[in-house]
Amino acid sequence: MGPWWSGDFFAKRATEIEAATREHVILTLIAVGIGFAISLPLAVLAHRRPRFATPLLGISGAIYTIPSLALFALLLPWTGLSRATVEIGLVGYTLLILIRNTMTGLAGVPGEVVDAARGMGYGSHRLLYRVELPLALPAIFAGLRIATVSTIALVTVGAEVSNGGLGRLILQGLQDEYPAEAVGASVLCVGLALVADLLLVGIQRLVTPWARRR
Repeated sequence: MGPWWSGDFFAKRATEIEAATREHVILTLIAVGIGFAISLPLAVLAHRRPRFATPLLGISGAIYTIPSLALFALLLPWTGLSRATVEIGLVGYTLLILIRNTMTGLAGVPGEVVDAARGMGYGSHRLLYRVELPLALPAIFAGLRIATVSTIALVTVGAEVSNGGLGRLILQGLQDEYPAEAVGASVLCVGLALVADLLLVGIQRLVTPWARRR
């Protein structure tokens, strides 16, 4: 059994660590981006047509409860040991968080604001893009932050199907009985989550100046 921490791990394997970190970031960005692109129209649909809310939350909630390894195993016959297997699973896990938070944000828009916009002649599309979505941004960003951080953690499980970013180094360190590699990659994963969360907080502050002043 090797040491639990070693600076040599970062110094001697910098290229490998950089490649694993880059893969981790790409897998996360793709999953959260696709998840958001799917979730936003579904949440708007559920907000405008409440009868769809329960089925959407039920289906996305059911996907969220499936253990990640079990979900990857279910996908293997169709997508194999590929990045698609990991991405489909990761996208599925973002849906409940993003749909629910977006619906919460839209539901929190004051009714008098909506009525005033309609009185000014705003149609449904203009009302959505100019009034409802901007006021729902704090809740939407809260969902994006949760989805991003949880996806960064879940990407590591993708190492079981050969696409896990830093998870591959964690798994390799455990298999080689070299804890320094597993611990070092885990620390990088935590740092990546913190950086992503702070970045989203900064973006939220930029696009919601009214919330910052309040």
